[in-house]
Amino acid sequence: MLKRALISVSDKTGIVEFARGLLALDFEIISTGGTYKALREAGVEATEVSEVTGFPEILGGRVKTLHPKIHGGLLAEPDNAEHREDLQEQKIVPISLVAVNLYPFAAVTCEKGVTEAEALENIDIGGPAMLRAAAKNYKQVTVVVDPRDYDSVLEQLKEGRIDRAARRRLAAKVFQHTAAYDCLIAQYLTEEAFPKKLTLTYELQQNLRYGENPHQKAAFYRRVPKVPASLPAAIQLQGKELSYNNINDVSAALAIVREFSKPAAVAVKHTNPCGVGVGVSLEEAFGKAFASDPVSIFGGVVAFNRQIDLAVAKRLHEIFLEIVLAPSFAPEALELLGNKKNLRLLTLPTGEAKAVDYQLTSLPGGLLIQEQDHYSLADAKLTVVTEREPTEEEWRALEFGWKVVKHVKSNAIVVSSAEMTLGVGAGQMNRVGAAAIAL
Repeated sequence: MLKRALISVSDKTGIVEFARGLLALDFEIISTGGTYKALREAGVEATEVSEVTGFPEILGGRVKTLHPKIHGGLLAEPDNAEHREDLQEQKIVPISLVAVNLYPFAAVTCEKGVTEAEALENIDIGGPAMLRAAAKNYKQVTVVVDPRDYDSVLEQLKEGRIDRAARRRLAAKVFQHTAAYDCLIAQYLTEEAFPKKLTLTYELQQNLRYGENPHQKAAFYRRVPKVPASLPAAIQLQGKELSYNNINDVSAALAIVREFSKPAAVAVKHTNPCGVGVGVSLEEAFGKAFASDPVSIFGGVVAFNRQIDLAVAKRLHEIFLEIVLAPSFAPEALELLGNKKNLRLLTLPTGEAKAVDYQLTSLPGGLLIQEQDHYSLADAKLTVVTEREPTEEEWRALEFGWKVVKHVKSNAIVVSSAEMTLGVGAGQMNRVGAAAIAL
């Protein structure tokens, strides 16, 4: 029986080699537009879809595969007598393998200056329809949406067939992909802050060894499209892989250090700041952060908003830390800190504008969403109610403490000068207790 494969891809990574592998396994290949051209230019024998359907591509390529001879071939069940009769009557050949990926909507809409017309033109219609049809009929059709699956699919085909469990996994991958694709389009077109249907797309960044506790499984996901200069974009230069708790702590430290334009250092333990300092130099800033609480910083996470030089690296080298995050490390600083093999070093631009507008909190059966807290002291429009006006230095101290305290778990009290925290009381059931700890 003729084995027919349908190939139509935007991402042509590995597609020529995959098609050659299919030909070697006696598949007939049908293809569309740019994919057909790429295959033929590479010397791969293929038939254009229009020859199968008897209908040309129209509307500038918008309609290519939306035809009964394609979708009938994808959806037919050979064991169904009525289906066999329809196929024979309409001269439709079943399609047993589909390799399709979609127009790069996410990549296009992330480009600066992209117009709505360009975005809409990159909404794929025929691709998702073929993928969904093939995935629905996965018991009969092998469907491949990820180029990284080409080699394993070919290996299984060489062994005789792809088992049903493997086809089911590939089908699940398709529906994950098309659902995420539609979510991105919905996000692009949605203007309401809190729409009736909230659609969000995340991709697996990495599996983690465990969660908050060793008995909990965990993973780290990144937003799609990628958020510039967000934590998933950080580059790890050395050290063990990040844990669930590490990622939480680094995220907290990053949020705080981004509050400051002056050279700043932030030390965090269990997502709460234990020391924050700013100064003329980064070394001065770290000295103040360390002096804020030289005990709690032990085993903590420290974030900086300037390149770490040798002077700062020497200070860091003297204490036990889990992670150091900075925009960059001077070569001599990196060499020195490289002696501490278990110390995780991360680079990420820390001075970027805040890119994520909403904060999400997962609940059993629901999700809380709110705007990020960008409320500044200037926004507060404070009124002085005491007889004495605060001095300029006291106003600066208030502004510093304001920037820090919103990142402390409530009940939260921060005592600060204009350039460093002097005491932090976090996570207490009453404000009196938090104040006592801070003082």
